[in-house]
Amino acid sequence: MPGTTRGAIRVLILADAPVLRRGLVGMVDETAGLLAVSAPGEPRRALTLAESARPDAVIVELGAGRAATLSACRDLRRRYPTLAIVAVAVSADPAVVNESLAAGVRGYLLMNTSSTLLGWAILAARAGRTVVDPQIRRGETDGVPESRELVLEVPLTRRESDVLDELVKGQSNRSIGQNLFISEDTVKSHVKAILRKLGARDRSHAVSLVLKARGPACTCGAHAPAEVPAEV
Repeated sequence: MPGTTRGAIRVLILADAPVLRRGLVGMVDETAGLLAVSAPGEPRRALTLAESARPDAVIVELGAGRAATLSACRDLRRRYPTLAIVAVAVSADPAVVNESLAAGVRGYLLMNTSSTLLGWAILAARAGRTVVDPQIRRGETDGVPESRELVLEVPLTRRESDVLDELVKGQSNRSIGQNLFISEDTVKSHVKAILRKLGARDRSHAVSLVLKARGPACTCGAHAPAEVPAEV
C-alpha cells in the first residue's frame, strides 16, 4: 500500500447506507490529517474500490449485513496486510467485537462515535494497535483481551505516537531526536504530553502500559525494551 498524499492518511469509506456514507466522509474530511478518497461504496465492492483508491485505511459499516462485511474485511486483510480497518458498528455485543477483531478489524467503534475518536482509531490502527469504543465496558467484553485495548480520553498526536514507539524501543531523548529529526527539547515536550495523556508516572510506567496494551500483537519489534533511560 502506498503512503499518504501530501501527508494525509487516505481513507476509503465502505457502507451500505448512502446517508451514513456521506456522514462518514464528512467526519473524515473535517479531521486533520485524514482524507476521504475515491467515491464511497458498499462493503461488497471492497476489493474493487481498494484497488482503485489505494487507501491507507478503510472505515466499514458493520450493521445488518455483518457476515458479508466481515468477509470483505478478511479479503482486504489478505490482499493488503498493512491496511488499517476500522468498523463503525451498531452492536456492543462482546461476541461481535471478538468476531470483528478476528476478521482483521483493528478499530471497533459504535455508530454514535465522535470525529475525534474515529481519527484516533485510524491512527492507532495504522500503528498496529487495537481500539475498542470506550462505551463498550471492559467488564462486558469478556472475550476481548483487555490487553488489546488502549483507549485515551485525549488521543496522542501523530508525532507523539512516533515518540512513544521510540520510547518502547528503549531510545534516549537524544536518539529519538536524531531518529525523528527533531530537537531534544521537542522530544522532552512530547514525552511530557505522552505521560500526561497515558496517566503514567514516568517513562518506564508509560512503556509498561503500552506493552501491556499491545500484548502479543505488538508490531514495534521490541516486546521488552532493553532499558528505558531515566530521563524526562
